[in-house]
Amino acid sequence: MPNWSEVLEEIASALNPDDPSTFETSLDTVRRKYLRKIYEHTERNVIAYYSGFLQHAKAPDTAVNDKDVSGFMLNIHKLDRKKGLDIILHTPGGNIAATEALVNYLRSMFGNNIRAIIPQISMSAGTMIALSTKAVVMGKHSSLGPIDPQINGIPCQGVLAEFDRAKNEVSKSPALAAVWGTIISKYHPTFLGSCEQAIQWSESLVSDWLKTNMCKNEEHVADKILKTFADHKAQKSHSRHIALAQCKRVGVTIDELEKDNTLQDLVLTAHHAFMHTFSNTFAVKIIENHLGIAYIEHIRG
Repeated sequence: MPNWSEVLEEIASALNPDDPSTFETSLDTVRRKYLRKIYEHTERNVIAYYSGFLQHAKAPDTAVNDKDVSGFMLNIHKLDRKKGLDIILHTPGGNIAATEALVNYLRSMFGNNIRAIIPQISMSAGTMIALSTKAVVMGKHSSLGPIDPQINGIPCQGVLAEFDRAKNEVSKSPALAAVWGTIISKYHPTFLGSCEQAIQWSESLVSDWLKTNMCKNEEHVADKILKTFADHKAQKSHSRHIALAQCKRVGVTIDELEKDNTLQDLVLTAHHAFMHTFSNTFAVKIIENHLGIAYIEHIRG
């Protein structure tokens, strides 16, 4: 497998020596070469859904949002849907409504014949997408994350727990009412209800997706997976990285990347090519298929 430096050397070798400005074109060439090779190896459609959130942390549009469906529409248009879909996910997560719309669209196109491939990180709403598929391809370096929803970076389950703690402590010691009043007053009056609804929404979506695909006829497994990924108290942090071993232990259907050396080499080489693209351009999101069709979001330089 080409390492980080060797992929960069391959990108450089694709340059037109008479025109150094073709560097971005050579990045495209190498990414698409390896997406095509993945397709040739698996004989399944391939769409890479990549966010540049690690390289462009403060940029807009790195998260899952409603514009993404347009990108997938562009990518799916000429695909043979009978071949199913392998979606390569690298994302920090994002909007629940956009995630629901995206999963519904993908299922309308490919039914349940969808796998998620996780070359590095697919967190939050990205994990929700992964759990909607029939199987998740992970390596020892891959991570999913908790799906407990957040509002403006505040964990909804944490808010409910704080309110419960306030009620319990004030009922035992009314003198603490003034202290807790100051703490609770930082929340908008409707915030508690919004948190409750977000939790119910995200959990009902994932539960339904699991029970109609990955865990069909195994509701107890779906419930165990949901409990693991949705419990903020157990995971401690929304940014917790949940590795292959734990995913497998709780019942997620895992195809281990290391068991297919060719696929592992191709996926990780493609991953390096995407990372080089984000590091060397103003691209912040790429949705790209094995035919070389791409939807790319940029920030202004």
